[in-house]
Amino acid sequence: MKRTIAVASALFFLTLSGQCPCFAQEPQEPPTVTEMAASEAERLERLLELEYWQVFYVDSTLQHDYQAMKEELEALQAAKVSNSSMYIAVQDKWMEKIDSTYMRYFTEAQWKAYLKSGAAKLQKTRAKRKAQAEGGK
Repeated sequence: MKRTIAVASALFFLTLSGQCPCFAQEPQEPPTVTEMAASEAERLERLLELEYWQVFYVDSTLQHDYQAMKEELEALQAAKVSNSSMYIAVQDKWMEKIDSTYMRYFTEAQWKAYLKSGAAKLQKTRAKRKAQAEGGK
């Protein structure tokens, strides 16, 4: 179970960075938080035509939030939590924080483009999970 959670977390981070080596033949080390943040900041810079200062804030936000998310996930893993919904809740919490930070730094046009790039669907999915979790209590 511990290995499964670690693999799921790694795939989550790799999916964010757009560099999933799912079909690679050689085993590779997972990217560091700094590498994932830089990769995602570069992707958003190209996609949204971000200004240099926006890229700086996006990268800084991602480095902080990815690290905090990783630490929370590792704490759950160390506590031997086997409930996968707890791991998903942690990821959702940090992704919501990232989106709320992006909203402050992106222009209206950039925010709309960001949502169109798939973020809106992810936000709806997180909202559904949150509603289900609150309704199940």
